[in-house]
Amino acid sequence: MASKPVTVGDLIHRVASSCLSNRLPCNYTIRDSVDSDLDDDEDDPFADAVSSSDKCRRSPSSAEVVEEEGDEDKKLKIWEEGGQEDRKAAAAAKGAERARDAEALMAEVFDAVSGVRRAYAALQGAHCPWDPDKMRAADAAVVAELRHLARLRDRFRRSAAAGHIPRPNPSAPPLREAVAPYEAALDDLQRQLQSKQAEVDGLKEKLAAATARRNGRHHHPSSKHQSGGAPTVELFTSIAEQARAATRAFAGHLLHLMRAAGVDVTAATRSLTKIPVSSPQLAKHAMEAHVTRSLLGGFEHESFYLDGSLSSLLDPAAFRRERYTQFRDMRGMEPSELLGVLPTCAFGRYAAAKFASLLPPRVEEAILGDGEHRRAVNGGAHPRTPFYGEFLRAAKAVWMLHLLAFALEPPPSHFDAGRGAEFHPEYMESVAGAPPRAGMVVGFAVAPGFRLGNGAVVRARVYLVPRGGRP
Repeated sequence: MASKPVTVGDLIHRVASSCLSNRLPCNYTIRDSVDSDLDDDEDDPFADAVSSSDKCRRSPSSAEVVEEEGDEDKKLKIWEEGGQEDRKAAAAAKGAERARDAEALMAEVFDAVSGVRRAYAALQGAHCPWDPDKMRAADAAVVAELRHLARLRDRFRRSAAAGHIPRPNPSAPPLREAVAPYEAALDDLQRQLQSKQAEVDGLKEKLAAATARRNGRHHHPSSKHQSGGAPTVELFTSIAEQARAATRAFAGHLLHLMRAAGVDVTAATRSLTKIPVSSPQLAKHAMEAHVTRSLLGGFEHESFYLDGSLSSLLDPAAFRRERYTQFRDMRGMEPSELLGVLPTCAFGRYAAAKFASLLPPRVEEAILGDGEHRRAVNGGAHPRTPFYGEFLRAAKAVWMLHLLAFALEPPPSHFDAGRGAEFHPEYMESVAGAPPRAGMVVGFAVAPGFRLGNGAVVRARVYLVPRGGRP
């Protein structure tokens, strides 16, 4: 079959169709808008030429320009994101450091609270059996642990103010409000402890006085037998110790009544004794000094200056025998029994006079609630009350010492240690018990001393203070 002849028009049509259907050089493309009947370009003579034109260099298109700008933005964003990450890392490190500080502080707080519990347990353990030394050590340990807690509280506040530790949640209850009930309970326990301590001290003094009286009664027959009915220096020394124990027990009883009545012991003792008392422990010695001074006032006279009798000058030997007989007869008697039979005897007059000087009306009303004791004593009677019974036991102990002193030949002389005097261990003993430090002087005298005829000395009891200091 003969092929169709190709004319010039057909060639022009093919070239035009090929240009419209293929991309122009330099990447410029025109979409086909003219329909072509020649979809197959296998016979296109310009196919190779058109495909090779793609290899020429092209200018940047708008899409490539946008792409390059996007790359720059990405680079800037990377830098910004890098700075933010550094800041986040620094903030995280700072927060971790704060958390470590808070954890360390809380660990110290827990340790301090545990220390308070241990110290308080030791304080309770010192009560039974009663051990004053352990009590003082445990009390000091409790105070030290509480001070440690206070320092931790101040440290927390400073750290929170400086921003080192996050501030507590405002909705949470403040620490002081949380601790307040425990502080109130601790104060109540301390008051109870002081009251119990005063009660125990009073009972110990009563026990010492009762033991001394029992030992004295047991010792009396043998001493009488050994001495042939004559008083001895050793007996006087023993009775002097019993008198001191009795006055110390009554002083402790007075302090216990003051605490029970709600009276400020330190201020009341300072007002009553005229001694600059600054602590409850010092009040105990100051009250003992007041009781001793009141009961022994006029000790150098044969009747405590209750009358103008001078029987010792008329017949000294008979007077001494009479005094020693009174001492032996009265030694085994209860003072209330004696005064129940003879309320106006010499000892009754002595007890009435000393009670009036020992307790001023305002003190009696403060601790006893009324003045019934004073009215009864002024009326010539002696009340049968526990309080007055305690007073009579102390008064009897001093009266017995006075009888024995004037039964001796020569009678012992008593001496006091004045305030500011140098401490002399051969004439004085400290109420603290421990050997005094160098440079200590007498703050006030608690009990007088006695010098006996054979040269023996019953040492005075004194409260010592540093030189230039005050009690």
